[in-house]
Amino acid sequence: MSISKDDILNAIEEMKTAEIMELISAIEEKFGVTAAVAVAAGPAAGAAAAEEKTDFDVVMTGFGANKVNVIKVVRAITGLGLGEAKAMVEGVPATVKEGAEKAEAEEIKKQLEEAGATVELK
Repeated sequence: MSISKDDILNAIEEMKTAEIMELISAIEEKFGVTAAVAVAAGPAAGAAAAEEKTDFDVVMTGFGANKVNVIKVVRAITGLGLGEAKAMVEGVPATVKEGAEKAEAEEIKKQLEEAGATVELK
């Protein structure tokens, strides 16, 4: 006599949660398997990897209408002279800071955006 999958599923459907947990444990022991959920590698896995990123490059993509203020902020952040800071601002896109920790990168981005620049973290 053979039991179909539908018969098994119907029997499980009528079980209480505790009984199902016992059944799972028994199956794991008997067959040497685990009922752990597999994690699929796909776009969600890529997003998780992006969230774990610790070093960021702060890239200025535009200086807006207030170029002088942006130059002042770039000078304060980088320690560059006036000529170098002006060249960086006018040469957008430009990397203002490389390998910054997340908190530092967010702070630099905030300062530049307050001055009128558009900024991306990469």
